[in-house]
Amino acid sequence: MLSIDSVERGVVIDHIKAGKAMSIYNYLRLDKLDCAVAIIKNVKSNRMGKKDIIKIENEIATDLDMLGFIDPNITVNIIDGGKIIQKMNLKLPERVENIVKCKNPRCITSVEQELPHVFRLTDAEHSVYRCAYCEQEADK
Repeated sequence: MLSIDSVERGVVIDHIKAGKAMSIYNYLRLDKLDCAVAIIKNVKSNRMGKKDIIKIENEIATDLDMLGFIDPNITVNIIDGGKIIQKMNLKLPERVENIVKCKNPRCITSVEQELPHVFRLTDAEHSVYRCAYCEQEADK
């Protein structure tokens, strides 16, 4: 059973901007997992003021680096035996695929439905991503 305080084996996604935990929950499709998932909202944080945390009582097979697109300040802790065995400090990925869709109605992805929606980081300082096909700025 998953305790709010500890995870024996699994993943803890920490330093999520307050109020963003549900979008990450939906993006990772955590509702499809057959294990305990705890979402803790508005936790006091010295660094952030308030933050959200997601605790998952299992390993998940997904590209967690893509969470850097949602929020590069997120940290991902891999837990085994109740201890952190790996801590990942995320950053903005150079390229994201099928996380957001291009909003440009004239983009090739609007016509060719099977094409992946690919965005490239064009301005790291302002977290700007642009469509690889038409240069449309991504809506986050």
